[in-house]
Amino acid sequence: MNQTPVRFADDEVERYARHLILSEVGGPGQQALKKARVLVVGMGGIGNPAALYLAAAGVGTLGLIDDDVVSLSNLQRQVIFGSDDIGKPKIEAAKARLNALNPHTSVEMFNQRITPDNARDLIRQYDVVLDGTDDFDTRFCVNAACVADYKPLVSGALGRWTGQVGVFTGQPCYQCLVPEVPPEAETCARVGIIGALAGVIGTMTALEALKVITGAGQPLESRLLIYDGLAATTRVAKLAADPQCPVCGGH
Repeated sequence: MNQTPVRFADDEVERYARHLILSEVGGPGQQALKKARVLVVGMGGIGNPAALYLAAAGVGTLGLIDDDVVSLSNLQRQVIFGSDDIGKPKIEAAKARLNALNPHTSVEMFNQRITPDNARDLIRQYDVVLDGTDDFDTRFCVNAACVADYKPLVSGALGRWTGQVGVFTGQPCYQCLVPEVPPEAETCARVGIIGALAGVIGTMTALEALKVITGAGQPLESRLLIYDGLAATTRVAKLAADPQCPVCGGH
């Protein structure tokens, strides 16, 4: 990440006051946030709250990639959007909301899908990648590009009442955790989801990205946090690298 010092405007000092007095963040951490470039892949249930908290925290540049438009069924969990946004491209509606929240955060929009053909060109422009998509082919594509360009990947996933969050920085990678597309892969559209769960997991992914950027605490590297909303329980599983992984096995 860029090590050149940055200056804060007077209103930024007040805006980030609670960070600046936090010993694990302080001035250096807030400078790191202002210089950071984070790519949010997918402006769905996870990307929505994650982008809100990253912008609120003072991340200097947010990239948003999504080719979908806002629909009425999104509003149950995708809290960036309002009823007036229905039919608009998600990234355009999200940019307007994020600019209103924090004008000091620059928002870059990519109204497209991320594919093996464009993933590396997109991802190499950013310091951290946050993936909240529910499509395994997209997840594999993002993971492979992050491994190839040594970019930290914060991954969040949702399912009915449960969610998971992990941070991948080389080995093990996401494909060590999920070697291939599950035969009965579930999506929100197929099986449903409790709306507030997206807020829980999306906010957790934002927190992990902030820890990666500022160096605070211990990010969930080589670990997977699993949250059960029905039972109100959380557990953390250690992840092992697969030496035969086609993505990170040679790294």
